[in-house]
Amino acid sequence: MTMLRRRLLAALLCASLGLPTFSAFAQGVDVERMSRLRSLVPAEQLEAQATQQYDGLKREAAAKGVLVADDDPRAVRVREVARRLIPQAARWNPAAARWQWETMLIRADTINAFCMPGGKIAFFTGLIDRLKLTDDEIAIVMGHEMAHALREHARERVAKGSLLQLGANLGSAILGLGQTGQMVVGQGAQLAMLKFSRDDETEADTVGLDLAARAGFDPRAGVALWRKMGMIEKSAPPQWLSTHPAGANRIARIEKTLPQVMPLYAAATGTDPRALAPYRSNVKGVAEVR
Repeated sequence: MTMLRRRLLAALLCASLGLPTFSAFAQGVDVERMSRLRSLVPAEQLEAQATQQYDGLKREAAAKGVLVADDDPRAVRVREVARRLIPQAARWNPAAARWQWETMLIRADTINAFCMPGGKIAFFTGLIDRLKLTDDEIAIVMGHEMAHALREHARERVAKGSLLQLGANLGSAILGLGQTGQMVVGQGAQLAMLKFSRDDETEADTVGLDLAARAGFDPRAGVALWRKMGMIEKSAPPQWLSTHPAGANRIARIEKTLPQVMPLYAAATGTDPRALAPYRSNVKGVAEVR
């Protein structure tokens, strides 16, 4: 039975029994409005710069022989996950409908991925290989990175950074602090930017879970992902000075968000939310997620 037929039958069954359809439960997550500060930086300009940098990185990776071929199974998986996530993007940013989305996979031991303004996605093989990511877990990472672009975090940070630097320079000049004073004030501005970044990371987690769930990927994979991350990280910087929330706190926030996004996943897969099986990791020692 096709996915479409399963969804139709499920909807008909609910209607005949007087029950709400699964999509009636699928409300999604709420986040704060995007900052108006981002309007200080033209989106088109930032997207053009991102495209230029992305193309440059791609050329450099190809020249060094570390750009993974399109037919590599890992590159195929990344591309397929993106294919399913991208149609959900315009829900969070209408401009995403006109973005020229791209993906690339770079051969490096680095555990990292990013999505630049305008939908330019890059993954590193170390992330997939070292964490033994499932497709659901790839979707959680990709959804998170896409969320940064969709919520225009880079655009907002550029705007805030410009204002903070302006304030630091003016303050130093007015107070007669000179170059040393500017350096001290600048360090304070950097810590303020870290706060913005931690907020951005939390928001990207939330929006990323929503994207993944709507695309039919299990959002509980986010818990498994960070449990895996905790297994390979020997130490972590104090959360206050980290650009990412600490693992335990991050998992707790994801678990708190699951009740909002699991109905989306159930609706996308045509499954009764009450009948969903636990999410089981492919790595020994990572507990199942209910």
